[in-house]
Amino acid sequence: MLVSARSFEEYRAMFALTDRDLAGRRVLDCPGGAASFVAEAGRRGIDAVAVDRQYAHHRGELGLLVERETAFKRELLVQETAGYPSSWYADVDDLIRQWTANARDFRADIAARPDRYVAGSLPELPFADDSFDLVLSSHLIFSYGNRLDEEFHRAALLDLARVARREVRLFPLVVYDTGVRYPGLERLREELAGLGIPSRVQRVAYEFQPGDDEMLVLSCADHRAPARPVRRAVAVDDRVRWRHREGVPSGS
Repeated sequence: MLVSARSFEEYRAMFALTDRDLAGRRVLDCPGGAASFVAEAGRRGIDAVAVDRQYAHHRGELGLLVERETAFKRELLVQETAGYPSSWYADVDDLIRQWTANARDFRADIAARPDRYVAGSLPELPFADDSFDLVLSSHLIFSYGNRLDEEFHRAALLDLARVARREVRLFPLVVYDTGVRYPGLERLREELAGLGIPSRVQRVAYEFQPGDDEMLVLSCADHRAPARPVRRAVAVDDRVRWRHREGVPSGS
């Protein structure tokens, strides 16, 4: 999996966020990676927190790792993004420039405000019920649909809804490897609706991979999570390989 470093403005586009969506709200970024969203939100007076499993393993060096990994994978990114729309990044070198700047902003903020970056991972987040007004989740759920099984998706969506008082917004809805919509999406939406979590698919003015211009919005205001059940272990393969450390050619 690739740890990304997207910006506040990119989040606004991905999740169709307005000033009203953010004003006076407590926001969770899950998983946060090395994004500068929380850093930039803080400068705007927005109460935002990021959670990511990498904060337990590479807390002090994550931003630097992302910088080096992204540059190391330049040629692979050129191949993988051939034919992608240029709505946000002019080209791969522009992506690298932006992610490098965002990762450096992240590094400064996690050092200055460590309490804003919590170690944890789906499908069981380390937060109490209704801890946040708005939860944002990008490039994990659905994106890795070929690697994370449907049980993981179900459990993860329920836990995101558990910690959200108002809404959960998820982007994108397509599987990264195939470029097609996650095949279990409608089945999961039906299950959530049956549990009092209605949802809608909304088009956004952002597209990274062709056809990934939609987000899923879960409405959680009327949902009250039951006591957490004792779950059997959910199959999760969310390993990150830092190939620049391994010396593996970027295209392999």
